[in-house]
Amino acid sequence: MGQQYYLAPMKYHRIDKSLYEYNRSLFSARMGEKSLAVLNSNDIITTSADSTRSFKQHTDILWLSGVDQEESVLVLFPDCHDPNHREILFLKETNEHIAIWEGEKLTKDAAFETSGIKTVYWLNQFDTIFNQLMSEAKSVYVNTNEHWRANSEAETREDRWISWCRNKYPVHEYLRSNPILHELRAVKHQIEVDLMKQACDITEKGVRRILPFIKPGVMEYEIEAELWHEFIRNRSQGFAYTPIIGSGRNACVLHYIENNQECKAGDVILMDFGAEYANYASDLTRCVPVSGTFTKRQKDVYNAVLRVKNGAIEILRPGKTLKQYHQEVGLIMEKELVDLGLISMDDIKNQNPDWPAYKKYFMHGTSHYIGLDTHDYGPWNAPIPEGSTFTVEPGIYILEENLGIRLEDDYLLTKDGYTNLMENIPIEADEIEDLMNA
Repeated sequence: MGQQYYLAPMKYHRIDKSLYEYNRSLFSARMGEKSLAVLNSNDIITTSADSTRSFKQHTDILWLSGVDQEESVLVLFPDCHDPNHREILFLKETNEHIAIWEGEKLTKDAAFETSGIKTVYWLNQFDTIFNQLMSEAKSVYVNTNEHWRANSEAETREDRWISWCRNKYPVHEYLRSNPILHELRAVKHQIEVDLMKQACDITEKGVRRILPFIKPGVMEYEIEAELWHEFIRNRSQGFAYTPIIGSGRNACVLHYIENNQECKAGDVILMDFGAEYANYASDLTRCVPVSGTFTKRQKDVYNAVLRVKNGAIEILRPGKTLKQYHQEVGLIMEKELVDLGLISMDDIKNQNPDWPAYKKYFMHGTSHYIGLDTHDYGPWNAPIPEGSTFTVEPGIYILEENLGIRLEDDYLLTKDGYTNLMENIPIEADEIEDLMNA
């Protein structure tokens, strides 16, 4: 019998370690001579007393190693003279006490099966080993959060480690790993696309569960609960992000997350949610009539948004910048708003170029990268790369009519066009009505 090893249990199926070996090869190829890179896991976040939130791994160390466990450190040193120290994982040491109180953690053998990294040390060996590496290294890549929408008020494990390293090794050169990760993570490996498709398929199950469930008198949080149930029973950890279930006027609040109101007859409910699978996000928006049938006005607005969405994906192409893309989508939306009687040609003629007339009813962007993070890494000012994944999510919000419509799917951009990862999820107004009234 071969050697036995234990793989820490996850809801999701084990991912082929070749993905992480490939990702590390890409990252290492972009590192400078005699440089090493260090990436830390996230903290387990405390709340109060002895309570904590569920652990959520830092997506950078996850993308490079597959290690979905707290108190983990990845070190990459491609030019190290010792071949065993060119890739190193440091893990929290497991033992019988930890297994009883917290559950099994990765063993060294299991860490190799997960990541493809052969050299694994326990975390209490980090200072000694790292000191040896730094005596050979000229520079260090540190990993700061440089996402353009980042809120960095809370100090992270990464932040604390960077401060420690700079204090202990002040004369080394310090470089940034995040620009490399933004470039690399934008382009998805086929394994990643398959995982995202699985997340989208779980989301589809949620959609088909709730459509016949929605009716006047249902509470927004009851819809959220139905989705949660369907996601968990299909190996998801739950929602990829905080869901928006907004009926009536709530649909006009872009980040409405209270989900605590009654769904009333005659209203349209906007639902922005997505399941995660293996830490990969899906991001969907659908709008449905609470009573099961759209009014003529509601359907006219709905179909206008759908036409903008369909037009937008036809111009979202590799090689284009997001700024160019959003400007072109704005022109499509302009026409639809004029046809709906919401803005006039005079409004367009006299508009502020920095805030076009259509922004009164469509005030957010149309697309963002998606992957391990819902708002994933990727270049915003450089050309869009082939193989990246995006949402497409135009909307029209008419506060005076208590009507908000947004429609959203997730797409893979290919050399010749695109693949809709949510193509099986109903979106046409007539199909929505049929499923609600089946």
